[in-house]
Amino acid sequence: MKILLVDDDTLLAETTATLIQCSGDHQVYITDEPTEVFRQCQSGNIDVVMMDVNLPGAELQGKSVSGADLSRLLKTQPHTANIPIILVTAYALVNEQNYLLETSKADSFYAKPILDFDLFLEGLTQLVRKYKEYY
Repeated sequence: MKILLVDDDTLLAETTATLIQCSGDHQVYITDEPTEVFRQCQSGNIDVVMMDVNLPGAELQGKSVSGADLSRLLKTQPHTANIPIILVTAYALVNEQNYLLETSKADSFYAKPILDFDLFLEGLTQLVRKYKEYY
């Protein structure tokens, strides 16, 4: 599985990528640059996006954007709408999760830190399979 990990915390992103890659035959690409997110997703080489909600300093077309904003933009463009997106954040309260999912059009939500990578990867795999069967 090819995973795009969007996170501004480089150390956490690299640690997460290593754990995911050690758990199976997965490739993880890391970025926190909005234009790179779109480039990677439009390439057709990404199976799923793990998107941090908080991306301080991230800008797209001169405007500050969050991971939820990027998710919504990806989901409303024909070339990227069929890529599953999982929002990942340490800051959202339980009652905010539904709001974030609704406004971002993301497919799922996980709280950081991810403690059970096997369970997390199982969820990713099921989500990607569902998308491939449907689209």
